[in-house]
Amino acid sequence: MSLADRLARRVKLKDAHLVTRMADIAATLPDVIRLGRGDPDLDTPAHIVKAGQDALGRGETHYGHPLGLPPLREAIADDIRRRGGADYGADQIVVTPGGQHAMFVIALALLDPGDEIVVPCPGYNPYSQAAELADATVVSVPMTMETNFTLTAEMVRAHLTPRSKILVLINPNNPTGTVTPPDEVARIAELAIEHDLIVVSDEIYARLTFGNQRIQPVAALPGMAERTITLSGFSKAYAMTGWRIGYFAAPRALVPAMSEINHAFAISTASVSQHAALAALTGPQDCVEDMRRTYDERRQALCEGLRSLGIPYAEPQGGFYVYADVSVTGLPATLFCERLLREGRVLVFPGQIYGDHTDDFVRMSLTQPVPRIREAVARMRAVIAAIRSETRAPAA
Repeated sequence: MSLADRLARRVKLKDAHLVTRMADIAATLPDVIRLGRGDPDLDTPAHIVKAGQDALGRGETHYGHPLGLPPLREAIADDIRRRGGADYGADQIVVTPGGQHAMFVIALALLDPGDEIVVPCPGYNPYSQAAELADATVVSVPMTMETNFTLTAEMVRAHLTPRSKILVLINPNNPTGTVTPPDEVARIAELAIEHDLIVVSDEIYARLTFGNQRIQPVAALPGMAERTITLSGFSKAYAMTGWRIGYFAAPRALVPAMSEINHAFAISTASVSQHAALAALTGPQDCVEDMRRTYDERRQALCEGLRSLGIPYAEPQGGFYVYADVSVTGLPATLFCERLLREGRVLVFPGQIYGDHTDDFVRMSLTQPVPRIREAVARMRAVIAAIRSETRAPAA
């Protein structure tokens, strides 16, 4: 077997190819409205940028503590407690070069060949990629519109086996933008205790919710602190994707081995990013609320546009995504995305990238201003009209 074939078996190259293909097409087109990547178009708040600049001016350009800057880890622990999470100590926090990096550290530290990691489907795809690199088995739990693409304890129970080791809960979910209600999170936690599972609770979008939605931190539930790894970061709530800084909080017994893997990968997270993150947590928080309101306005504009097009969607409750069912156009989502890009110059991603077991849905990011979102809807309308006219055209 060739090296390329071996790599293809270990990594979901199809998913990577879809993203790359769409990006390559977009690069050849003018005036593309980009509703694809989960990268905020909003800038990092000024006081956070200044903290990074000041750190550079002080010469903060060297290796740092392997677990992360001690004041930052204290601030992270304080922030978790303040928002209703578990009572972590600073020695239980590991700062990483982004939340995605943390996923691979967790998988390589905790999964042995043959272990099973249970992940919601659709869900953020690097969890599956990380598990495959650890030679573990990925068990996908399909979610549907019937539950608004939210995970339930009964869905999870149906997919557990004696080899199940880790359960991933992404709340709010990426790509669907939906929230698992607190009572359902509690039932999932009880199931984890019953089956002796470790829970990875991805709460990176937890500060970006809409309406009356509330995120229940898993580690704060009875009996869960000793079996939960809380994963989060600064990319989404503070628009810091390019700073590459995230973290995980873990049971104390697991931290030494996990931090050693993180150290082997990265030595330490960039010092300038850590000082900026410290300013994010300890400085004014109105910037987060301003961004949340901005995303909410965009959410309402996009949902209004989709309704006018007759396109169903999961109710977006958190994060900055809308998960829409484009099968009503008569095309599979992968083909619809390509036609929408080529003919309408609107970039969205098919749900298959995120493990969706259908080819019906697309993820649309709320990463453009309201006027651009409305223009995107208008372009979608024209493309959909062209698709439907083709199906009505008489045969030659």
